[in-house]
Amino acid sequence: MSAHIKSSFGIGSATLRYWARLSILSIITVLLAFVSLPASAHEVRPAVADFKVVDDQLELSIRLNLEAIMAEIDLSTIANTDEAEEAETYTQLRELSDGALGAKLQTEWDNISSDIKVLVNDAPISLNLVRADVPNDTPIDLARETTVYMTAALPAGATSLQIGWARKFGALVLRQDDSVSEPYTGYLQNGDISPAINLAGGGSQSTLEALWTYGNIGFVHIAPKGLDHILFVLGLFLLSLKMRPLLMQITAFTLAHTVTLALGILGFVTISPAIVEPLIALSIVYVAVENIVVGKLSRWRPLIVFGFGLLHGLGFASVLGDIGLNPSQFITGLIGFNIGVEIGQLFVIAIAFLAVGLWFRNKPWYRSRITNPASAMIAIVAAYWTIERVFF
Repeated sequence: MSAHIKSSFGIGSATLRYWARLSILSIITVLLAFVSLPASAHEVRPAVADFKVVDDQLELSIRLNLEAIMAEIDLSTIANTDEAEEAETYTQLRELSDGALGAKLQTEWDNISSDIKVLVNDAPISLNLVRADVPNDTPIDLARETTVYMTAALPAGATSLQIGWARKFGALVLRQDDSVSEPYTGYLQNGDISPAINLAGGGSQSTLEALWTYGNIGFVHIAPKGLDHILFVLGLFLLSLKMRPLLMQITAFTLAHTVTLALGILGFVTISPAIVEPLIALSIVYVAVENIVVGKLSRWRPLIVFGFGLLHGLGFASVLGDIGLNPSQFITGLIGFNIGVEIGQLFVIAIAFLAVGLWFRNKPWYRSRITNPASAMIAIVAAYWTIERVFF
């Protein structure tokens, strides 16, 4: 056939080969970038704030990555603290003992508290630092979650308040104590401040608001923060661009992680992250290697993907468990989070399809030039994560 024969897209074969190589190079570049990042060790997660009012005094506690805030890392722009320009400062703070970090918070409290907003009738009130509970048993290579306790005197007759903090501190899950009826729960980001929250309760989110709140959390956990889940989904995508194999795998994965997400949150299944995280990385290795060795949907692949989905569901449960679910919105929050995860997965598949599938899916060299090289890189990255999670 003539070299000038055009493809069905009207693009010359030489141009197609050029773009194929460019796409592969782009995928490999991104995957190599992942190698330099711990898959979850210093992943940025939302802070969690709990509050209640006792005798006209606000009692507020926030569970957060104190080292990242002290290092002045902009947590709204990154998925992992290792990506930040201030990573070296963060590491130095992370190496401090619990007592030394708590003492440093005392000296920097005025600066930090100025970015935590509590408003009553649109007027700010000052926060007093009570104490900071800094864990002393968190492995040095993992992010340490410190709980900071604060109080503030409320004006006489106050019936509502608003809470928020600076954009650079990242996302904040805000929860009103369940000692009141229908307590408020919200997800704040981009420096947003909460609506006026009735101190007597009654400010719980509607069903749609709760679905949106937890759906947003689920989506962000996948894209961009869930690097290991992203690579697993890409591994499923790369096996075949035909609808049936892809649909069977995604369905099996979705059903499985939905089951263990629910069981994990309900407390029926509890497995240490030290076991789950390396197994998740190994699941990625397996899927990627099978893409190369087998190259088509075997009868066992959906069952194996289902088993791996059970592991990933436990990882999702760990994240949602850290954030917590308002008891009055437990089912709604669980469904919303799961929907967010699913949308995140579909988003990853859509991006991959637009990047390579749309252009090269019918090419005879798709497997040799795209599936195999990309799967090999995924396997290498996941193997690195497995070793890191087991031995470091």
